[in-house]
Amino acid sequence: MPHFKNGMKAYSINDNPYIIKPVVTIGIFDGVHKGHKYILQSLIARAREVEGKSVVLTLWPHPRIVLDKDMWNFRLLHSQEEKIHHLSKLGLDYYITIPFDKDLASMSACEFVQEYLVDRLHVSRLILGYDNTFGKDRQGSPTGLAACAERSGLIVEKLDEFRESELNISSTSVRSALLEGDLEAAREMLDYDYYIEGRVVTGNRLGRQIGYPTANIHPQSAYKLIPHDGVYAVHIEHRNVLYAAMLNVGLRPTIDSANPVKTIEAHLFDVDIDLYDEEIVIHFRKRIRDEKKFPSIEALKKQLHQDEREIKAFFSGN
Repeated sequence: MPHFKNGMKAYSINDNPYIIKPVVTIGIFDGVHKGHKYILQSLIARAREVEGKSVVLTLWPHPRIVLDKDMWNFRLLHSQEEKIHHLSKLGLDYYITIPFDKDLASMSACEFVQEYLVDRLHVSRLILGYDNTFGKDRQGSPTGLAACAERSGLIVEKLDEFRESELNISSTSVRSALLEGDLEAAREMLDYDYYIEGRVVTGNRLGRQIGYPTANIHPQSAYKLIPHDGVYAVHIEHRNVLYAAMLNVGLRPTIDSANPVKTIEAHLFDVDIDLYDEEIVIHFRKRIRDEKKFPSIEALKKQLHQDEREIKAFFSGN
């Protein structure tokens, strides 16, 4: 069944959507960063020129999940729901998901184009980013699709490379920046603050014992990327209200050195609300410092006071 979001219709290809004059681009679009927006805005403009409909065609689950490639290290910038939310704000007409499985992975690019673009969606124009590839062994490059286009009448349009300053903008680059704790570089590529949607769960309440009660947050998506360990200035969004907070990502070595389990904990400033079992969003604003082990609880408390002052000063200036 279709899902509607800000005028954008989201379908599975198995819903057999009927689209008049579809103009299509193909991609995963994880993070919907500036490079993606360049492609998508070009897609929308081209669709309007030919009085057609702009269509994003994507694969889900992510191919690396199905093919089990380096799953221990694999993380995504967006869940499927988050991606739909971002894409819907751009003015796209359709978002269509093709269920990805190992049979689909074995298809050549030309087989994919014929079955899904030509036979099922009746596409006449395909818009591809500068380095966009798809199909078995990544053979579906703009150049490699020439033979497919000749047989099917499909017009393949390759966009120029998107460049902004010296940044090489890609989903991989954004992930690398976040894993290094470089929020500024990630924000520059994404054009928004990175965030994690999660639910507040029961913690061990040790923060309350040292004067810093925290909300222990569990990400909603198992594949969501968590930035590099450390202390962050964040906004916690709850029911559309933003609360300034300091957040720790890591192992809490001063308190839990014998229990190395990574946690995400937020201490909200100047507010006392019960967030247990509530859905929240963490908006990462600034990284303050690395996580480290202190010689005593008193030394930890002293550092937390310093972190609080620094983060409040940051928020008061922004």
